[in-house]
Amino acid sequence: MADVALVFRFADAGDAAAVVALVESAYRGESSRAGWTTEADLLDGRRTDAEAISTLLARPGSVMLLAETDGQLVGCCHLEQPHSPATAPALSTSPVTAEAHFGMFAVRPGRQGQGWGRQILAEAERLVRDQWSAGTMVLRVLAQRPDLIAWYERRGYRRTGETMPFPYENARIGVPKRPDLSFAVLAKPLVGEAT
Repeated sequence: MADVALVFRFADAGDAAAVVALVESAYRGESSRAGWTTEADLLDGRRTDAEAISTLLARPGSVMLLAETDGQLVGCCHLEQPHSPATAPALSTSPVTAEAHFGMFAVRPGRQGQGWGRQILAEAERLVRDQWSAGTMVLRVLAQRPDLIAWYERRGYRRTGETMPFPYENARIGVPKRPDLSFAVLAKPLVGEAT
């Protein structure tokens, strides 16, 4: 299938409900099984909620990148510039930072496998490199998702050797179905990437 060019924009407070619906459909419940990014075998419960999305959107140095086609939301990701000054506007030229964080990546399950995930990731990398002067993109993936880790590795990400425990005490981000969940930390240098 030929790649469809996506239209990108940043989410605002009015997009919170649509972002929640997209993320939930990609990660949890039976609807998520239509795509390959599902966590339904690992986690029950919600992945996020409108309050969490609104908090991310209000935090300095934090944006939600939305991808649309034909006016429909088909993908998103969260980008965060750690340690950004409280006065720095989102995605503007601000003090150079070593790394940016990538998360809450979702593509509508019935539309996965069309190259949209690659387009969203490439646009996110371009934005944090060109507008935040980030030298590295960092992300966390459930270690129990080797297929997803391999997808990121094919795009230049490498395991850092760092792992993070799953927050079992925080039911707001999911109800674990197994006792051994953890996150693998991956990173990709952006220095030298084409602008």
